[in-house]
Amino acid sequence: MPLSFTPIGAGQRWHGSTWIVEDEDELAGLLARVATGQAAVVERILHETECAPAEMPTSGFQGARKLLTVEPGKSSAHRDGWVFQVISWVAAHVQSDTVQQEVLIRPPQMMHALPGQDGLIIEQSNGNIAKVVICEDKATTNPRREFRAKVLPGLAEYESGSRDHELIAGVTSLLSRQGRQHADDVAASIFWDDQRAYRVAVTVGRGHTTLQAQIGLFRGYDQSVRGDLSRRRVEVMPLEHLRPWLQSIADKAMATIAPHNV
Repeated sequence: MPLSFTPIGAGQRWHGSTWIVEDEDELAGLLARVATGQAAVVERILHETECAPAEMPTSGFQGARKLLTVEPGKSSAHRDGWVFQVISWVAAHVQSDTVQQEVLIRPPQMMHALPGQDGLIIEQSNGNIAKVVICEDKATTNPRREFRAKVLPGLAEYESGSRDHELIAGVTSLLSRQGRQHADDVAASIFWDDQRAYRVAVTVGRGHTTLQAQIGLFRGYDQSVRGDLSRRRVEVMPLEHLRPWLQSIADKAMATIAPHNV
């Protein structure tokens, strides 16, 4: 697997894991497939132990290039954000196998900086919806600022119920993709106060690798999202040189695609 996970937690404040990249080349290959529109193929690769390698598409190269490269003179922030969202999506799939959860995970968006949730996960138990997990993914060199200024206000909006219409639409779409009958009725019957949960994933530098530092990083989480611990998840990806690393893995993904599209 391209990623492994080390559990972390801070009492009743939050729980989650640290991500470790085990195989950068494999991760770049998965990123390349998502960029060319093969998210479904990546899902099979991650979940089926004897999945035969699928051919790379014979088209889609130009669109993938837009997702994986940065125009001269432009900031890499949007590209980096998209790459990290894909990595977060891969992590969610690998984690679901680790804990043997029955989950539906929305595929990554195929454009930079689209509004809405960064990701959406439906956890099921015996065919019933146990949790609807809203994902917030931030590739940043200042995780505390991003968490305080962007993540916490977003969580407050969800907790107020003002964005439940977005969640209903997202859940309905995912259930319909699974082939679930009466997806609209199922989504409309969710008791959001109990079944809504959050998964905040951020990149961190050397200053946020200790538990004490992470307690400070995620300060305010348990005040914004009250209730059971299962509602507050965190994922941290230590990257001391964030922008160069994201550039490197995007370059590797492009190199994977290019030979098939010359």
